[in-house]
Amino acid sequence: MTQHISAELFTNNLYALLTETFESVYGIYLDGGTSLFETLADITPEQASRSTNGRCATLAAQVNHTRFYLDVLEKYMTEAEAERADWASSWQIGVVTAEEWDALKAELRDSYTRVRALMEGFDSWDNDHRIGGALGIVVHTAHHLGEIRQMLCGLRDNESA
Repeated sequence: MTQHISAELFTNNLYALLTETFESVYGIYLDGGTSLFETLADITPEQASRSTNGRCATLAAQVNHTRFYLDVLEKYMTEAEAERADWASSWQIGVVTAEEWDALKAELRDSYTRVRALMEGFDSWDNDHRIGGALGIVVHTAHHLGEIRQMLCGLRDNESA
């Protein structure tokens, strides 16, 4: 027996998770004030330019990679065959100026806004790429949000020491 989930039930939950992950907390899985954009709002260019241990990616690289992933998944959700992504290039961000940091955050917001509008415009969710892409965006972004928050905690501890 096949069971079906209504598209409305799926999208209501998906959009709530996307909003919580990127924009503002409903209390589904994050603490208040810890969505991605809320977290990034108080990060300085100096903090964004540093790695917690000098060997790993900078906070700015985490943001760029998350934006890159959104762009790749946008193509995945709309095209049968997407070109191979250059994942390594998405991590090549080191020291950023205030202008570069603002631009990275704006690019991330633009990608999110565009992909969110794409999802909200789907006439059907009867497609593996759409469902898998949407769920991948929530999960992948939540992972990087956790990494960013952990990095930020370490960076701020080092600043006060």
